[in-house]
Amino acid sequence: MRIRECPICKVNLDVGFMIDRGHGDRTKPATWVEGEPESSFWTGTRTKGKKQLTLAALRCPRCGRIELYAEEKSGEQQ
Repeated sequence: MRIRECPICKVNLDVGFMIDRGHGDRTKPATWVEGEPESSFWTGTRTKGKKQLTLAALRCPRCGRIELYAEEKSGEQQ
């Protein structure tokens, strides 16, 4: 991920990520999914066949602003 700057403070943002908690309190990085959410009886939300990207959460060390990015890396597409 390229270095980004806070639009307010004009300092470099710190790279991080958000977690999703799943079955058994397991953690994994949060994911962006294309389209509108669709209900699924078995999984809660249908994601099969939809483009998915891991989210990066960048934080300004000065003001605390959080920006989320879902950049495609070469070869990444689930």
